[in-house]
Amino acid sequence: MGHSHHHDHGELNTTRAFAAVTLINLAYTVLEAGYGFATNSLALLSDALHNLGDVLGLALAWGAAVLAKRAPTSRHTYGWRRATLLSPLANALLLVAFSGALAWEALRRFSAPPEIPALPVMAVAAIGIAVNLGAAWLVRHGHEHDLNRRGAFLHLVADAAVSLAAVLAGAGMWWLGWTWLDPVTALVIGAVVAIGAFGLLRESFNAAMDAVPSSIDQAKVQAFLESQAGVVAVHHVHIWSLGAGEIAMTAHLVRPDDADHDAFIDRLNHELDHRFGINHPTLQVEHGRACEHDRHERAPHGHGHAHEH
Repeated sequence: MGHSHHHDHGELNTTRAFAAVTLINLAYTVLEAGYGFATNSLALLSDALHNLGDVLGLALAWGAAVLAKRAPTSRHTYGWRRATLLSPLANALLLVAFSGALAWEALRRFSAPPEIPALPVMAVAAIGIAVNLGAAWLVRHGHEHDLNRRGAFLHLVADAAVSLAAVLAGAGMWWLGWTWLDPVTALVIGAVVAIGAFGLLRESFNAAMDAVPSSIDQAKVQAFLESQAGVVAVHHVHIWSLGAGEIAMTAHLVRPDDADHDAFIDRLNHELDHRFGINHPTLQVEHGRACEHDRHERAPHGHGHAHEH
């Protein structure tokens, strides 16, 4: 069985970036919550809560990035990469709970919005825009391929937008005296958090349930394997995410004439990685005729006779 592994050389940098971003965000969250309580601003408190959700999410992502680097053991043969799929799941659940609590408080406040000093709200929220955009810039590398990093990146960009909403609410309260803008902003922020969390929840749940990653078309992989020289049938194709950008696959190829076995497997492993990003393929080549195997497949507990290499 050939294996092709390529690991991200920036793993250490990932961990450092997550650490820096988590600590910066934590410091800002404490500052913002303090001002929110001092000024009685629900917009600031909801933004602080949103940022706390992020700090938890980033801390989980940071922890997952550390766990993903742990070497495989005889018990955890794939290592701990799956942690990078579970952390977004926990993160999304927390955010959904938070946004519900916020919406409830905002609705309660509509009847009698308290007077809120607008300038501190604007100043603190403006710092939030800078903090979040700076943090997003730190974790921008590789977020297209890694669910964990993408979760963190999207979070931070959304946060910057949310802080902008709080600045605008402060401006409205300051110039126009619209105290109702404070709970409205909190409701909008709650909705933003809930929608983002729901998407992350669905995607991370699918990954945790070993779904084929959304970036891969299983039918195309199957067709590619069937088109290989000498292959008469392909079955038992499974593709799943191991976390941290690692994608595993197993497949049985029926190939009666197998003189160039090792070269064939090596070339196929390389092609699977190159074309589809599948970097943990395990291929089993069988010499039996396809029809014979199909008959075994249909038997209740029959297993085709396979020649493993």
